[in-house]
Amino acid sequence: MLAGASDVSTHVGLSFPGLREKLRDATAVAHRDLDAQLTSLDLATLSGYRRFLQASAGALLPLEAALVEAGVARMFQDWPERSRSAAIAADLGRLGSAAQSTVSVRPLTRSGVLGTMYVLEGSRLGAKFLLKAVADAADPRIGEATDYLSHGAGQRLWQSFLAKLGAEDACDDEAIAAAGAAFAAFEQAADRA
Repeated sequence: MLAGASDVSTHVGLSFPGLREKLRDATAVAHRDLDAQLTSLDLATLSGYRRFLQASAGALLPLEAALVEAGVARMFQDWPERSRSAAIAADLGRLGSAAQSTVSVRPLTRSGVLGTMYVLEGSRLGAKFLLKAVADAADPRIGEATDYLSHGAGQRLWQSFLAKLGAEDACDDEAIAAAGAAFAAFEQAADRA
């Protein structure tokens, strides 16, 4: 995609979906399935919230490791501010557990980095809603373990990601495959938690 291009390109009066729309459409079912799988966990209980964090860490840790291996910091200079591995490990530590990788992730191409980042950065949007559920928990330990869910709050990480996504010349198929694999990693990790 050309630098500065919007999500929808026009040519001779026709609209063509940009990579953002292609990623959204291609992963819609996986996104719905993962949401349904995770809603079975009661985040207002210590055991439910701990399982949620363990499931999230099981996929997040290997996905972020694959991103680092693929050179994500060269594409996103603010990678240290985006990475949430330390935040989720701290939360699990507060709850008497440890963050562990539970799934395998394949090496990523440059386009695969964008697809994986689409899933991880998009999960921040959902985290805002989950944080509200956690805030209502009676157990104070839950409220003290929200670094992962609140990570990046107040920053414009989603908007800056979308700007980068629109500016990159990416292979749509590779980005879509990586996004699908990222959702699958979270589903597998949730099954194992």
